Amino acid sequence: MKEIFAKEFIDFIDKSPSSYHAVKNCSDILDKEGFVRLDPSKECKLEKNGKYYIKKTSSTIMAFTTGEEVSPECGFRMTGSHTDSPCFRIKPNPEMTVENIIRLNTEVYGGPILSTWFDRPLSVAGRVILKTDNIFKPETVNVNIDRPLMTIPNLAIHQNRSVNQGVEIDRQNDVLPVIGLINETFEKEDFLINLVSKECDINKKDILDFDLYVYAYEKGTLLGAENEFVSAPKIDNLASVYAGLRAIAESRHAGKGINVFVGFDNEEVGSSTKQGADSNYLMNYMERIYISLGMNRADFLTAVNNSFLISADGAHAAHPGFTGKMDPTNKPSLNKGVVFKISANQKYTSDGFTIAVIKQVLAGKDIKTQNFVNNSKEAGGSTIGPISSTHLEVDSVDLGIPMLAMHSVRELCGKDDLYSLKELIRVFFEI
Repeated sequence: MKEIFAKEFIDFIDKSPSSYHAVKNCSDILDKEGFVRLDPSKECKLEKNGKYYIKKTSSTIMAFTTGEEVSPECGFRMTGSHTDSPCFRIKPNPEMTVENIIRLNTEVYGGPILSTWFDRPLSVAGRVILKTDNIFKPETVNVNIDRPLMTIPNLAIHQNRSVNQGVEIDRQNDVLPVIGLINETFEKEDFLINLVSKECDINKKDILDFDLYVYAYEKGTLLGAENEFVSAPKIDNLASVYAGLRAIAESRHAGKGINVFVGFDNEEVGSSTKQGADSNYLMNYMERIYISLGMNRADFLTAVNNSFLISADGAHAAHPGFTGKMDPTNKPSLNKGVVFKISANQKYTSDGFTIAVIKQVLAGKDIKTQNFVNNSKEAGGSTIGPISSTHLEVDSVDLGIPMLAMHSVRELCGKDDLYSLKELIRVFFEI
């Protein structure tokens, strides 16, 4: 079962070269599971014992189920994650020609480990925006040039003798992918748009603009002597997205309250967008749900105070070559369970109270947990947990699967932990 789930997750990642594709794949799964898509620009008509989902800017998705009884005392059971990963965004007018070679001008998105992107097959995915009769609602179309298209070549060691002692990478010059050679038929103007139009069968005249990103073309895989590891791009944080999505789809609603899964965009760049966690998107739609079910704002605010949020994001596993980077007494290991993420500086929302809640949720279940606390000399990352819980004022816990090589172009996690995270969230939804 765990290996099957891991293979399904790898397939999900392979089909999700951008956050737009990840959300489309989420919606396809929800459609198959009988969830009804809602139009946020129209009034909601909801029923009890219902299953629904909505999307925002094609890169954020929220799914929810309603029980037989929906009352302020029941509140919301929520899990949140993020759909984006560190990468390179392609700039407008990206074509650059130097020494007969065509490169694309890019901007670093988030905090990738830049060196891991060199010398591997890359491609382009994202969305193009097409003209329509309604100028305020142009059409968005996901695009993926599904073949090895380009690479970022390293400088030869003979011209860079100190490379193995560590070399600073220039974000404007050193990480621009090579996409082709100039020939007799080369037309620099709209080179990329012409390529996207041809490869994705889209009329170039209809393309108004684009949001395109570089992604690693190599597919994810199981590896290890016993297939115990998953090696793939974007494990941070599509692992949590997939686990939360499958959990809400598989869970049997306990008959009370409302269960919510949400995958936000733009966490890697601070979440301060209309589709990010540092917006009122989740809070506003939760209130709309309550109003659609015949309750008022006072009921909603009471329900918020009876709610709980799981913020699910990647956690650091102890690296065998760098054990000194970990806290001396809290060292998560791969395939040893889901990790509670704890921070005195409130980088994470977990506290004694919220961890105790999850421990009681898991009582009697075969789901292991571990703790992660940063080494006091190391600065930790952040999650959507503190941001979302600030907007909602709800009790929240930060947790996730332990992993190695976080923010590398390929990351590594344990096969068993993936399944444990899904089961933890499923059990949480069924309480």
